[in-house]
Amino acid sequence: MINDLEINENIEEAETLPATFYQSQEVFDLIRERVFVRSWHWLGMEKDLLPFSESVFPLTLFDGYLDEPIVLVKNAKDEIITLSNVCTHRANIVVEHAGRQKQLACMYHGRRYNLDGTFKMMPEFSEAKNFPRPCDDLHLFSSSLFKGHLFSSLDKVFDFEKITSVLQERIGFLPLEDFKLDETISKDYLINCNWALYCDNYLEGFHIPFVHPDLNDALDYGSYETILYDYCNLQIGYSSGGEEVFDLPEGHPDFGKQVGAYYYWIFPNMMFNFYPWGLSINIVKPVSINRTRVSFVSYVYDESKLSAGAGALLDKVEREDEYVVEGVHKGLKSRFYKSGRFSPTKEKGVHHFQRLLLKFLKEN
Repeated sequence: MINDLEINENIEEAETLPATFYQSQEVFDLIRERVFVRSWHWLGMEKDLLPFSESVFPLTLFDGYLDEPIVLVKNAKDEIITLSNVCTHRANIVVEHAGRQKQLACMYHGRRYNLDGTFKMMPEFSEAKNFPRPCDDLHLFSSSLFKGHLFSSLDKVFDFEKITSVLQERIGFLPLEDFKLDETISKDYLINCNWALYCDNYLEGFHIPFVHPDLNDALDYGSYETILYDYCNLQIGYSSGGEEVFDLPEGHPDFGKQVGAYYYWIFPNMMFNFYPWGLSINIVKPVSINRTRVSFVSYVYDESKLSAGAGALLDKVEREDEYVVEGVHKGLKSRFYKSGRFSPTKEKGVHHFQRLLLKFLKEN
């Protein structure tokens, strides 16, 4: 099925992905291996996960979908790496709890590793030949740290610097390390739709006047802008006047403009929404072809600005988005709908996303 799909590079002629794409279990499983395994993932903030030297933090990326056990490790020099959390002896989980450790030790048979993942010792293996081998070390994954935020990839296709350079250009002036997690506006949403439909919806502001009346009042729809990059894009929401905007420094690309929101999307499922009050991170997690979990994690810098502007009603806007994407998911089951077309002026982000999906899916 995948090899037969094409999306024209010219958005003026292109058709969207077909309805069958969102309903295929085969495609859903292939996306896990060819898209999510090979993409970057946000893990959290260093200060929350690894607050001390010689500390560890075990986790899996997406429970029930991308069940790869990993462990974050900070050594005595405060260097951070991401390792496989699976013992190379008999596949037991090595680290079960976060905390401070000077070495990694499997409780099953006593195999031990240094904090860099290299094999250290193993009882009752003195007679084993050709041991230890490089494969007896814990597998090392790619990691990246940007202004306190940790990212990792199981099998990266591109360096994360391609993303950080884009982020730095416009939000580099913000002290992200000082933003504080606000659990009162952080929550998970379970949505009855395919995960890619949720991303399709996020990647265009075309629907704002029709679906989000309050957000439409805060933003100037006519000046809404989408900028495409290799593996991410940026939507800029300009204030309609009288709303909270960023205090941009001189030399900033948007200095002098009334910017109310920067909406960054990072392929395939990460959304970093910057507002004058702080940052709302949305991570889209596939559950099944018909169900998606979206985690909202919010970090606040200026509480006084929480109640105004484009970022004032996160939950309301989310519920409005859920309503339409669930409707689209139902509509895709129609016998009479096959695919649609893109608005050349308003749906560049969706076109970009869908072409990237096919690119990754076709690369073995």
